[in-house]
Amino acid sequence: MKKVFLLAFSAAALLFAQGAKAQTNLQTFYDFGSDRQHFTTTLEGFYNDNWGNTFFFIDHDYNSKVENKVVAPSGTYWEIARCFNFWQDSALAPLSFQFEYNGGVYNGYTINNAFLLGLDYFVHSADFSSTFNFKVLYKTIARTAQQAPLQFTFVWGIQDLFGAKGLRFSGFADFWWEDHTLFKDHNGAILPEVSHTVFISEPQLWYNIGQHMGVDNLNIGGELELSYDFGTAKGFWCRPCAGFKWVF
Repeated sequence: MKKVFLLAFSAAALLFAQGAKAQTNLQTFYDFGSDRQHFTTTLEGFYNDNWGNTFFFIDHDYNSKVENKVVAPSGTYWEIARCFNFWQDSALAPLSFQFEYNGGVYNGYTINNAFLLGLDYFVHSADFSSTFNFKVLYKTIARTAQQAPLQFTFVWGIQDLFGAKGLRFSGFADFWWEDHTLFKDHNGAILPEVSHTVFISEPQLWYNIGQHMGVDNLNIGGELELSYDFGTAKGFWCRPCAGFKWVF
């Protein structure tokens, strides 16, 4: 299942700098991974207020086939995170309390409910063009053994990369403990093997091509899904994706 967790606080800083209060966007990707080769859509929203901010996304993978034709989504996954910051005007403003839920279903198999809570620390450049978040979260997953109930997350966003207006480099990296079974490697099926940790990172590069056409909503770009023992795939994988993003 594709996971695109994009910049709750990084978006917050950028939106603040732009004088906006909220953003909703729709991303459509084609995943070129050798074990994927299908489309994914992501509906994503960020909304800030006097108490903090709320972030969510919903993924749909389109790979359920009949007679080799895609007829329906093969999986749905969603995350929603709420960051509380009642002390935005104090010296502790960079530190927030975060609560998060993850879950979904893929080809009839459940992605077990996960609940996370912990702390987020936010740093930025003077003009908010570069933002970084460091998160330490307690994580519990339904019906799943964990050697440590923790997740570490790093999130970044760099606007106008290399001085190019409209070019944005963003992404996240997650590491957590979860006992799960691996069924395949790059050479095909393998005997079941248990892994205890997961790593995934999704660096994205977007260019606001719409600025040249009088419609700033349109962005083109892509991402790399870099993972180790993620899902049922053993070892390190690199899955490139390309697509567009429309900001409402």
